[in-house]
This record gives sequence, C-alpha cells and structure tokens, in this order.
Amino acid sequence: MIKAEFFRSEGAFTGFSVSGHSGYSDIGSDIVCASVSSAVMLTCNAATESFGLPAKVSAEGERVSCKIGRLTEGEKLVGALYEHLKVLEETYPENISVKISEV
Repeated sequence: MIKAEFFRSEGAFTGFSVSGHSGYSDIGSDIVCASVSSAVMLTCNAATESFGLPAKVSAEGERVSCKIGRLTEGEKLVGALYEHLKVLEETYPENISVKISEV
C-alpha cells in the first residue's frame, strides 16, 4: 500500500511524505503507482524548478519527502497534490492511504 502523509500547520500545508508500493498490478503496469509517482514528481519539480521555492526534497529508498514551509505557492501545490491523492484513495482504497498530521 502507498502511504501518503501530509503535514499541516495552522491550516496550511507545509509538506508531505509518500512511501510504499500500491500492489495494484505488476511493476511497469501499475496505474496507481504511476499516478502517484507522476503527481509527486510534478509537485516537487514545480516547487523547486518552476516556482524557485526553498523546498527540501529528499528521495530515500521508496520514500519521497518534501518540506515546503508556510509559503503561499507551496501550500497551494501541496494542497493540489493532497486533493489528487484523495481522489485516488477514494477510487483505490486498498492501494493508497492518505492522512493529514498537524505539526
């Protein structure tokens, strides 16, 4: 199962961490994994490359984390990823879990 944890402070998203494998299908044909991976990469690249935000992105093993802080553009990017992954969770509840942690 993919586990996505979003961090929020005083109502604003400040980062996220995503890890695991969905188990929906074989590697290379897993649409859930591909959807999550693509969305996470887009969010990280948009934050650092397109918006030039001082985000701290790390990829270790099967975990990708992004700490963006309380920046308006970053909060919106992370919020958009959260909404996307929540839709995937509703469609594939056995393959992805999304939660919010207050920090």
